[in-house]
Amino acid sequence: MQWNFGDILDTIIPLMPEGHPALIHDERVITWQELDKRSNNLARNMLEHGAVYGDKVGFYMRNRPEYTETLAACFRARLAHVNVNYRYVADEVHYIFDNSDATVVVYGAEFRDNILQLMDRLPKVKLWIEVDGTEDKPAGVIGYETLTTNGNGENLGIERSGSDLLLLYTGGTTGMPKGVMWEHHNLREAQTLTLRALGDVPETYDELIDFLKSQGTGETFIPACPLMHGTGLFTAMNALMMGGTIVTLNAASLDPVELWETVERRKVNNMAIVGDAFAKPMLQELEKNPGKYNLESLGGMISSGVMWSMEIKQGLIKHIPQIILADSFGSSEAIGFGSSLTMKDMPVKTAEFKTNEYCKVFDENDVEIPWGSDKPGFIAFGGPVPLGYYKDEAKTAKTFKMIGNHRYSIPGDYCLVAEDGTLTLLGRGSVCINSAGEKIYPEEVEEALKLHDSVDDALVVGVADEKWGQAVTAVVTLVDGATLDEDELKAFTKSKLAAYKTPKHILTDGPPFRAPNGKADYKSVTAFAIEQLANRA
Repeated sequence: MQWNFGDILDTIIPLMPEGHPALIHDERVITWQELDKRSNNLARNMLEHGAVYGDKVGFYMRNRPEYTETLAACFRARLAHVNVNYRYVADEVHYIFDNSDATVVVYGAEFRDNILQLMDRLPKVKLWIEVDGTEDKPAGVIGYETLTTNGNGENLGIERSGSDLLLLYTGGTTGMPKGVMWEHHNLREAQTLTLRALGDVPETYDELIDFLKSQGTGETFIPACPLMHGTGLFTAMNALMMGGTIVTLNAASLDPVELWETVERRKVNNMAIVGDAFAKPMLQELEKNPGKYNLESLGGMISSGVMWSMEIKQGLIKHIPQIILADSFGSSEAIGFGSSLTMKDMPVKTAEFKTNEYCKVFDENDVEIPWGSDKPGFIAFGGPVPLGYYKDEAKTAKTFKMIGNHRYSIPGDYCLVAEDGTLTLLGRGSVCINSAGEKIYPEEVEEALKLHDSVDDALVVGVADEKWGQAVTAVVTLVDGATLDEDELKAFTKSKLAAYKTPKHILTDGPPFRAPNGKADYKSVTAFAIEQLANRA
């Protein structure tokens, strides 16, 4: 029997203890029984307003219970989730809704102004749903609570399929966002492969039932990163589909004080973050206030998407000695390239993972590079992968390749794989710098820069240069009160890496270069660096 997330919910909800929370946000608690009724009502009402099997539903809101509740409704009604970056301006939001062919849009009232600009430009949308807001809704808009409370809450009684879709839009490093098409069964199988690295995981519906009967409920989980991105969404789905409780935070961006207070108050067991962009401010709060928070409940923390440095991991373990830090190497296009577990007295190098039998390495000509070679190549995942990019056959063919008689997902990450399966991530091939014939991977230089006491964060790009071909150029943000000493910082970097990897230029006061999910915006940093270096000339 193939996995379907709607069927999983129908399977596990009857096993949940009466009154056990499914969703928590500040003082608000939604029990599993309430989630059951509300999501069924929302699912049925979306269908009654014209949505049909396979239609796309745009999610335009921050982390909140309604995100997960609407996700459950989509699963149950066989509608496809479409994520929207809430930092986008109106035209960018329009692109996502239009490109995805969304027929339903669920949006937070704080984004009403953007929605009002778009309604006339999106004739395919049959239903506009506003979360919160005033009772005086714009014409043509229905209040979210109206749809979740109107009905008897019974299951829809429809037959679902493992091929039902979820769309995850990803910005990537070039071009417009692309909608990655995940079938339910393949996504759940890929998630299961990843979870195996952390311990036993149910692999059939019967095993899931046995798990919940023995455990009672799943973990209490905080997606500290946005649900609109893959790391937050997929990890929260993992927790929910195993009977867990999803706790969301109030702050529009990471607030370490709120995060740690919520962990203590709600006795959180696990959380998802995105590398050092989240972990560094979290650690800084613990360093400033040692012993302030009771974190005994917290057994795990998972990260994916960007570098999570060994030094920051060790700092967190100092304050939370029982914790297991799980660093997962994956992307929107593939889950399960590798994982790395760090715990007390068991340090792991930055960007080093243990891969599995589903992964191979290929060169630019799709020739396999055997494990143990000193030649880097593109990591390829040959396990359960997406169908491709929505309405983009050319990009699908470039990323999801048939090599031999097997289909692989090859998102473009460069790596080395040792004979024992130890994978060292070098960076995204599309941002690899070629300086005087030497290949330099930005993330390696970034991690060295961030070891300096004055550097809070860093991005490294290649800028066209007559002498070098591309000049390694760093843009850094400094810790409060620090000033940039370019020569000293270059010397420090040279002490950590080969001399040719040292930045030729180091700049500061650049644009914000990380999205809410912690991922780097190399495009805007490159534009800034080019402009600044032109002004220096």
